[in-house]
Amino acid sequence: MRVAIVLGAAALLLYGPAGADYSQRDDVRTYMDGLVSEHGFDRAELTATFRDARHQPRIVEAISRPAERALKWYEYRRIFIQDSRIDQGVAFWTENEASLDSAEESFAVAPEYVVAIIGVETRFGRIMGSHRVLDALSTLAFDYPPRADFFRNELTEFLLLAREEGRSVGAMKGSYAGAMGYGQFIPSSYRNYAVDFDNDGLRDIWANTADAIGSVANYFAEHGWRPAQDVALRVDVADTEQADAAVLRGLDLNKTVGELRALGVEAPGLKAAEAAALLRMELEDGAEYWMALHNFHVITRYNRSQMYALAVHQLSQAIKARRQARLAAATEPALDAVAAAPRNPASPRAR
Repeated sequence: MRVAIVLGAAALLLYGPAGADYSQRDDVRTYMDGLVSEHGFDRAELTATFRDARHQPRIVEAISRPAERALKWYEYRRIFIQDSRIDQGVAFWTENEASLDSAEESFAVAPEYVVAIIGVETRFGRIMGSHRVLDALSTLAFDYPPRADFFRNELTEFLLLAREEGRSVGAMKGSYAGAMGYGQFIPSSYRNYAVDFDNDGLRDIWANTADAIGSVANYFAEHGWRPAQDVALRVDVADTEQADAAVLRGLDLNKTVGELRALGVEAPGLKAAEAAALLRMELEDGAEYWMALHNFHVITRYNRSQMYALAVHQLSQAIKARRQARLAAATEPALDAVAAAPRNPASPRAR
């Protein structure tokens, strides 16, 4: 903790604000020139917007702060695969069943994965971020040089979406990195993939669960989700040393099922030519191996992390299993009551 605090403080000194009023800074004025010439924004309105924007030191600290240590898979998994989050996922599914069914019909994305994304990102809307997106993106675009280009692009996307959607620039809230709503869409993702799923004329991913569900499903569909296909499979390996040499280090699937079988990875029921990758996930007392498939790679397009994608997969399966168990338990008493009811001798079913 001491190291993180010191490094965080150093980051604040290194990437501090060049001025209290963003609208008076030369770099911001140059940026506004581009918005006026390329996108037709009104300069006076932009000046007022950036005069209102506030530098947030805690945002720079949060994005600069290095992890004290990299989480192992079993530590990361523990954060997301919890009974309380699974129960909340079942409840969210029940409350939004019609929208989830409609999204599956429209986008061919299994509802458990839409539910799991929202569960991992915001605990089903409970934690959507309290920063003004304007402040977050202005701070990172102009006072965080390591990723200034990325965040200036997102700031532009944010201003464009506010204009397109008729939303107040200063009213929208999100994470310290400018991610918004149930599914934590950054502004470029909002503009490209958010949908008005209930046809009310708005793409509201903050308060409208139908739009949030449809938007996540659309994101997956646009990134190539394949319906009714596996995401990842727990596999056994014949030779751990040989398997470890083949473990995926990045995100792009780098093997085929056939190639992994040749290395002693058991993968029954899959076509040899199917793209795949081998993952090694650390446990407290060893490791487990997973075969990642195409839909796993799609999930990593949402968040570029193997552990994130596997957590989404496992949470989706846990929520689905618990929901099915509860539905089955709810029908058993009704079936028992029917079986125990006395038969009417006059009834055709009693003959």
